[in-house]
Amino acid sequence: MVVLIIGVVSAGILLTVSLTGRDPDLQRESDRLYALINYAREQAELQTREYGILFQEDGYEFLVYDAQLGQWRSVFEDEALGARKLPDGLGVKLVVETRPVVLRRPADAHDKTPQVMIFSDGDLTQFSVSLERDAGLRSVTLAQDDTGQVVEQPLVEARTP
Repeated sequence: MVVLIIGVVSAGILLTVSLTGRDPDLQRESDRLYALINYAREQAELQTREYGILFQEDGYEFLVYDAQLGQWRSVFEDEALGARKLPDGLGVKLVVETRPVVLRRPADAHDKTPQVMIFSDGDLTQFSVSLERDAGLRSVTLAQDDTGQVVEQPLVEARTP
């Protein structure tokens, strides 16, 4: 009897969360990415360095251009901009300058080239990135508005037929 009651209460909680559209992992990760993009823009301007974002199917990483080596490298000096893996069930879709991008994992550490550039004047490559739950069932998109500012759009829930 106790197991039955626990099962019913658990099912009710799951249904309530599903029906209200709350997805704390998705919202937390989109908020984090939004904050990190703005932080990297500030760093690019302050340091007059080129930054970039390398997106993968299950995460992203901020890179900095090393002019002495002539290549992109991970941002070792700033932990906040380190590589991030998304929680299970979340994925990334990227559009750069109106073209969808096929996301692949770099072959090695020297093969890192960002899809999105953050220039030393704070400008960005035109892009939109969607963090998605279960292949688009729920998603949050970050994109640039007409003034070039990155905006976080509200959670979208796909309708199932």
